[in-house]
Amino acid sequence: FSHDSNGFSRTKAKPAINDKAAQSLLNKLIRSNLVNTTNQVEVLQRDPNSPLYSVKSFEELRLPQNLIAQSQSGTGKTAAFVLAMLSHVDPNNKFPQVNCMACLCVSPTYELALQTGKVIEQMGKYYSEVKLVYAIRGNKLQRGTQLQEQVVIGTPGTMLDWCLKFKFIDPKKIKVFVLDEADVMIATQGHQDQSIRIQRMLPKQCQMLLFSATFEETVWNFAQRIVPDPNIIKLKREEETLDTIKQYYVLCNSKEEKFMALCNIYGAITIAQAMIFCHTRKTAGWLAGELSREGHQVALLSGEMQVEQRAAVIDRFREGKEKVLVTTNVCARGIDVEQVSVVINFDLPVDRDGNPDNETYLHRIGRTGRFGKRGLAINMVDSKFSMNVLNKIQDHFNKNIEKLDTDDLDEIEKIAS
Repeated sequence: FSHDSNGFSRTKAKPAINDKAAQSLLNKLIRSNLVNTTNQVEVLQRDPNSPLYSVKSFEELRLPQNLIAQSQSGTGKTAAFVLAMLSHVDPNNKFPQVNCMACLCVSPTYELALQTGKVIEQMGKYYSEVKLVYAIRGNKLQRGTQLQEQVVIGTPGTMLDWCLKFKFIDPKKIKVFVLDEADVMIATQGHQDQSIRIQRMLPKQCQMLLFSATFEETVWNFAQRIVPDPNIIKLKREEETLDTIKQYYVLCNSKEEKFMALCNIYGAITIAQAMIFCHTRKTAGWLAGELSREGHQVALLSGEMQVEQRAAVIDRFREGKEKVLVTTNVCARGIDVEQVSVVINFDLPVDRDGNPDNETYLHRIGRTGRFGKRGLAINMVDSKFSMNVLNKIQDHFNKNIEKLDTDDLDEIEKIAS
């Protein structure tokens, strides 16, 4: 696969990227295997009157149709659209010859585009005639350049410039248009409009493929503007459920008392691995230091770390090299570690106005009780304010959170049974 002819380097310093994009990239970096899911899949066919009876060829399946696909990270979305692109490319034709058709794939950030490019390289390594080029910042082509590559992957702004301003790409020759990470795209300023402008330049027969980890109303509204008359494959929305997670709270008067309660819990029950959530980076750093001094193998994860650093920390935690992961909300969503048996809210989750953040609470304690196993969630309460937050969380989920006396070792042992 070809890369930048002007010496473009992948090791260039990476800028800060928004939280949704960082989380998406983090999930791609840390998941080496496909994630098993028990979610029900919902398929909405473009033509409900078309029965899929036994067909005798792939052509009869009418697979090259517009598609919207949604599932969580790690389920194979990237592989699906990469296969679609590679299957449509004619390696004997070099873009932009008259009969050549190319594939465009738009990702919301530079880092995510490169990550997708790696998948294309891996899946197409025995398809050496197919070439790939990155339409991303830093890859500056000379004016008048005619692309020889059949697959173009990049970010919306640069892709739009290559189509409209520099004429590196003839949009009318595009056969497949992939819009990846649609939920992240929507959260990134300007990307919606740029993607729509690209789509409007494409021929009517171009196959449109939109992929997203979520399927909220904003994603659906965006998809309707980009993908005409699509088939839809999505996961049925999961019901809020905490049935497999036992929830408790501990009364304390200070962070030092919280720490002592943690030590008592660790002394009384066997914990495979634990995640501990703090409200601020300062508290997380202090707690990680105190736990390390007590002899615990501790990993620290917070938002100021580079994405690669975060991935390395989670990899070590996943491999069991550290038993405790102390983190802020950066790790509350989307990180599935099978052996996590306990989640501890050192600080209860609240929004900027100090109101209970019920959704974050659900995501936090949902790091345990995964894969059908039972889990344990313990909440630290150190004031009237945090007790009020806890009560509101109980009311919201209609689940009783029982008081736990961490000075009573027998009681702690009972909750783990």
